[in-house]
Amino acid sequence: MELKILLFGITKDIIGSSPHTLNMDGNTVANLRRMLIEKYPKLAGLKSILIAVNNEYADEELVIKEGDEVALIPPVSGG
Repeated sequence: MELKILLFGITKDIIGSSPHTLNMDGNTVANLRRMLIEKYPKLAGLKSILIAVNNEYADEELVIKEGDEVALIPPVSGG
């Protein structure tokens, strides 16, 4: 399945342009996270990366379908 992934902050710096297209094996958020860390090991160094599917934070078991909007939300700090 081909996914277009929106990237923000440091995830865009690590992966490159946004949206990013990825051919995904499997169909869960956990599979996506594993694939991204294998392909871009620097992502593993981030404290947390939230994954949103269709504008809602997704848990690891959520099934991603072709055409879903997926976004990587990096850790943020405020002050």
